[in-house]
This record gives sequence, structure tokens and C-alpha cells, in this order.
Amino acid sequence: MCRPDCFEGLASGPAIEKRLGRTVADVPEEDAFWDLEAEYIASALMNYILVLSPKKIILGGGVMQRAFLFTRIRRRVQELLNGYVASKTLLEGMDDYIVPPGLGNRSGSLGAMALAMRLDDIRTTLSGNPGEA
Repeated sequence: MCRPDCFEGLASGPAIEKRLGRTVADVPEEDAFWDLEAEYIASALMNYILVLSPKKIILGGGVMQRAFLFTRIRRRVQELLNGYVASKTLLEGMDDYIVPPGLGNRSGSLGAMALAMRLDDIRTTLSGNPGEA
């Protein structure tokens, strides 16, 4: 993990557990802590939007298993942007812009498998011999 005051040090599951003394799953949805967590994540996303202009933001991992966070994060991102970016997606389509991974917790492993299969196909194409690299 990075320093305690970087994004991961503020918003990741291990950082939360260290700070609160309990796991993310044990923090009730009504706990005021989640407003702070949404603020950390929304602040980071606002910066990513302004600097990188991504077409979509996909948030996964342990903390984002708490689905109620998406609503809080989306709302706070819109508040922070305050209409600065004149994009219909950001002004009206936030529910389709900041989203969970389509494959849930399996996205990382299935994505790695897909990349490995693609690399194997490329090697096969380059070598001209199936099964050889």
C-alpha cells in the first residue's frame, strides 16, 4: 500500500479496516463513515474526469461490493464537477458512466484469461504453426 494519505491509503478496504478496526462488510450502510468514503472516491474520480476524460469509469474491488456507494459517489461527482464539463453523459447519464464491473468479482481473472488467449492467438498467427510459439 502507498502512504496513508494517498487515494489507496484513504479509500481501500485494508485502509478502512486499519482506520476503523473492522472490515468494510461490518460497517453499516447508515454509518456516517460512508459519506467520507464517497467523498474520497468522488474527489479522485473528479480529477480523473478533468485530466483524462474517460469514456466510462468502472469501480470494482472489495469496497465497491457495497453497492449503495455508487449512488453516493455519482451524486458527489456531479456536485464537485458543478456543470464544469458540458457533457450529456456527465450531466444526465451518470448511472451508465460510473459503473461496477460487468463480470463482478470475476472481471480480473477472466480478463487475464482473455488476454492470455489473445496473446496465444497472436503468437500462432505470427509463427504460422498452431500450437507453436
